[in-house]
Amino acid sequence: MKITQAVILAGGQGSRLKPFTNNSPKPMVPVNGKPFLEHLIGLLKENGIQEVIILTGYLGERIEKYFGNGSKFGIKIKYSYTPFLDEKGEENNSGLRLKNAQGLLDDFFLLLYCDNYWPLNLKKLIDYFNLHSSDVLVTVYSNLDNSTKNNMFVDNQSYVNEYDSGRTTKNLNGVDIGFFIINKEVLGLLPKSNSQFEAVVLPNLIQKRKLSAYLTNQKYYSIGDLKRVKIMAQFLSPKKIVFLDRDGVINKKAPKADYIKNWEEFKFLPGSIKAIKLLNENGYKVFVISNQPGIARWKMQKRDLENIHKKMNKKLNENGAKIEDIYYCPHGWDEGCLCRKPKPGLLIQASKEHFIDLRKTIFIGDDIRDKEAGDAVDCKTILVSDKRNLFTIVSSLIDK
Repeated sequence: MKITQAVILAGGQGSRLKPFTNNSPKPMVPVNGKPFLEHLIGLLKENGIQEVIILTGYLGERIEKYFGNGSKFGIKIKYSYTPFLDEKGEENNSGLRLKNAQGLLDDFFLLLYCDNYWPLNLKKLIDYFNLHSSDVLVTVYSNLDNSTKNNMFVDNQSYVNEYDSGRTTKNLNGVDIGFFIINKEVLGLLPKSNSQFEAVVLPNLIQKRKLSAYLTNQKYYSIGDLKRVKIMAQFLSPKKIVFLDRDGVINKKAPKADYIKNWEEFKFLPGSIKAIKLLNENGYKVFVISNQPGIARWKMQKRDLENIHKKMNKKLNENGAKIEDIYYCPHGWDEGCLCRKPKPGLLIQASKEHFIDLRKTIFIGDDIRDKEAGDAVDCKTILVSDKRNLFTIVSSLIDK
């Protein structure tokens, strides 16, 4: 199955964005010099979407005037307008907007909210959808950082068992962030009258076990209020980021079944300091991502590791090089943590703390586990070898 059409719900007012939304629709709020909706359309284009249907309402003419038919953005754009308010002065909701646009929609399409941004990999979503017998796939943020309230429970087979729009049910384990893959046939569940898509369709599909979920630990960002707009701007600001594994990339590895336990055992590999300096000189921020199970196996303590890193950083600084931050997993392979590579937990932690889009980063490691961790979050991963050390790889990156 191939999806080339995306539908964006963009009809609401966005009262929490006042005073901006007194005169402009919510998705037109400026983020880093251009409307947020332009960033969202760019994300869709990167994922192979060829046509966008924008479901407008409140001040929808402002959106249509700016984007037109999409030609100047390299994508086809169409519009379906439903008034913001009905004859009784009540807000028209997502169900009616989708019902009114039904004639424009492909058999399968991607549905988005106009205020959420998530590092989309559409191919992964489609592959996941195809693995499950469902009519709709919803992307669900695991919310492990408790940054919002959950509204869904996803079971261990990746189906949604419960949806609570009021977010009062206990033991929910994620929040719906949009990025739905939808079989158009489910729109037949919507009445012709005003309705909310989520309130009508999702409970019906849950009852039939036809609502699957892509549960993600990767953080999403929102323009829901003015504070979040500032955070969105930090995330979407251009950055040049390289992640480095430590042992075997920066320094010589310890013998098998042993660990670098103190500074005396730490030996920089040829060219590694020079490589980090070269990255810095070319505008890259460098982070270290490292498994350190020697702590779990009582071969060393955290203070030993922190002393190594303190002296490593001192040596780098003396040579004009800098590591921005260091993330390490102290756990053993059998502890079931989320941070030990090949799991991508350390990369996700770094992305949250530094507002990094992992799709636009590079991870240089020396082990298949590094590649698996990078692949899990769509980070371009390169492995060093006997013929290509860190400096050789960095030099080729800089020359491009």
